Amino acid sequence: MFVIMAYDVNVERVTKVLHVGRRYLNWVQNSLLEGELTKAQLARLKADLHKIINDEQDSVVFYISRREQYLERQTLGLNKGGQTTMI
Repeated sequence: MFVIMAYDVNVERVTKVLHVGRRYLNWVQNSLLEGELTKAQLARLKADLHKIINDEQDSVVFYISRREQYLERQTLGLNKGGQTTMI
């Protein structure tokens, strides 16, 4: 499945969330990652993030599609990030 992860977390946890996200997904730009994951990998990603975030203060949103081909990605301005996987 193709997963897009967006997060808005307290500044104290931004780096930790980014590091966990990059273990599974490709960094796109500030607070946004994407990539192909299995259901098991997505479950591990969520479990790893749940250990870091504060449910009362932080938010992590996942957009999930069966395949990347069903999404159309459009970018305005600078195209940040890359397509490398940091697993």
